[in-house]
Amino acid sequence: MVIGLFTVHSSLYVSQATAQDAADDEEIDFPESMEEDDIDNLLNEYHAKAYLSVDEDCEMSSSNPTFGKEVYMERLKRMPTEMEMPYNEVVQAFIDRYTGRMRHSVSFMLGASNFFMPLFEEALEMYQLPLELKYLPIIESALKPNAVSRVGAAGLWQFMPTTGKEYGLEINTLVDERRDPQRASYAAAHYLKDLYKIFGDWNLVIAAYNCGPANINKAIHRAGGEKDFWKIYPYLPKETRGYVPAFIAANYVMNYYCEHNICPMKCELPVKTDTVVVTRDINLNQISAVLGIDIEMLRSLNPSYRRDIVPGNETRPMAIRMMPNDVVRFIDMQDSIYNYTSSEIYKKRDEVEVHNVTVKGGRSNARGRNSRSSRGAKSVTVRSGDTLGAIAKRNGTTVEKLRKLNGIRGNSIRAGKKLRVK
Repeated sequence: MVIGLFTVHSSLYVSQATAQDAADDEEIDFPESMEEDDIDNLLNEYHAKAYLSVDEDCEMSSSNPTFGKEVYMERLKRMPTEMEMPYNEVVQAFIDRYTGRMRHSVSFMLGASNFFMPLFEEALEMYQLPLELKYLPIIESALKPNAVSRVGAAGLWQFMPTTGKEYGLEINTLVDERRDPQRASYAAAHYLKDLYKIFGDWNLVIAAYNCGPANINKAIHRAGGEKDFWKIYPYLPKETRGYVPAFIAANYVMNYYCEHNICPMKCELPVKTDTVVVTRDINLNQISAVLGIDIEMLRSLNPSYRRDIVPGNETRPMAIRMMPNDVVRFIDMQDSIYNYTSSEIYKKRDEVEVHNVTVKGGRSNARGRNSRSSRGAKSVTVRSGDTLGAIAKRNGTTVEKLRKLNGIRGNSIRAGKKLRVK
């Protein structure tokens, strides 16, 4: 993806040289998250509005000190990382970007990291991966959970649909688990672990995360079998050439922001949340209305539900995240929540009649104008959240008639069951 371009000289201050036929000057793409200092958009996120604020005790200067390359080299060397963090002019260009025009975004990300870094570290620890990989979402999404790229990658870790599904993330019209920070973090750690099994080199793993293992293998082949990122560098897609340097720069700025006069936003961590599991369709707006919960907060806590609909069923229960006291209230009031405006929210019909049609070779009770077996009779399928009163009202009958036609005692009906209404 062509996002923002700058020109750098290709001589590198690393022990490995690039391929001899690399051009002296070239254009390198910035990752999409580094296109501009999109601070207004970042601060529009619910968790930013609710829990982040400017730290009045830290005076953020617009002045960005510059240092000699030896200083940057020494700082990168001092970082406690398993992964190689070398210096070169490309890395410097990305450091300058983060500490210069993107300094306000860095301030936001330093504050927002309090929400996400413990989760990233937990997933990486489970797969026994270097913890410095927790900074990958910095360059992937700028720590915006609902980020969507121009090519359709989504979430903090920017999974494409195919890769997301391959690693167990549910993606359909109603649900997109790429936007779920927890599930996406574990999927990303699993993917990174698999990439390391293929390449055995962390720089190549990071590059493959960006452009896919097939492109890395092609670059290795074109470089005569070399398996060093800086030697296959000229044969990589333009954005991927900048991806490893951007990762190094992200590690640098998240550790040395003070030296560049960047103040982290102040973060007030929210209380721990809990989940309730549902086995019926429910809309976040129903929960919001009955329990009086801010709908934006519900959406922020449940970003994987794309259209506010939680498609729960007996075989695939779905979890809804809420504050602990709201979970208790939900359990106590769930019948009222499920029934609240259900007829307006769930308008998809389970069954429709086709008039004046004779189905040949079909079921024996197919409706036709001359079908004696079906003349005058009418059945409907009970929808999730339906009550006998709601069904009677929709079909111009009474609850007593419904009970009589279907042999029902009391008010209990089950979703999916067919009821005669005429």
